[in-house]
Amino acid sequence: MDFSTHLVLENNRVRLRPLELADFAALKEVAFDPELWLYTLTAAHTPVELAAYLRQALHGREQCLRYPFVIIDRLTGRIAGSTSYYNCHPDEKRLSIGYTWVGRDFQRSGLNRACKHLLLNHAFGNLGCERVELETDARNWKSREAMSRMGATEEGILRSHRITQGGRRRDTVIFSVLKPEWDQLRQSVFKEFDARG
Repeated sequence: MDFSTHLVLENNRVRLRPLELADFAALKEVAFDPELWLYTLTAAHTPVELAAYLRQALHGREQCLRYPFVIIDRLTGRIAGSTSYYNCHPDEKRLSIGYTWVGRDFQRSGLNRACKHLLLNHAFGNLGCERVELETDARNWKSREAMSRMGATEEGILRSHRITQGGRRRDTVIFSVLKPEWDQLRQSVFKEFDARG
């Protein structure tokens, strides 16, 4: 994956474009809901924490460790949150999708599924991936159910895997989608998203 490109992905529901520091003002309109950060490794409960979160995400892009996007709801034109590619291993033809958070007003609206459509389609269709991984806190049942509904396979739990922002050691659930599965999922779970925009 070329981390220097200005990658914009779009379907009929959502637009993803590279995260910028200038997105701070729009993101702070949706970021300060404590429930968003309940199961995350880092949190952005305050403007200072949100600014640090953005700097960390952009530093990750500079280091070719993470490609962060802002999520733009095409129905309202508003920035709804953020998501990223990370853990990229081009030699192994795999990467992860994560660091995803969407403001409360946009939850259960289909926006997150539309994001996953774009990210999976680009990973398999343009980046040559054979495997895409997703992970979440084992206690985050809402996220686990969403991943299952979109057709990802739950592979297992890594016990005491990561440290959350509160210092709790979390168990991490790993999901995946494989390239041979993508065509069927695109035509069933994601069929309403027109990749042509």
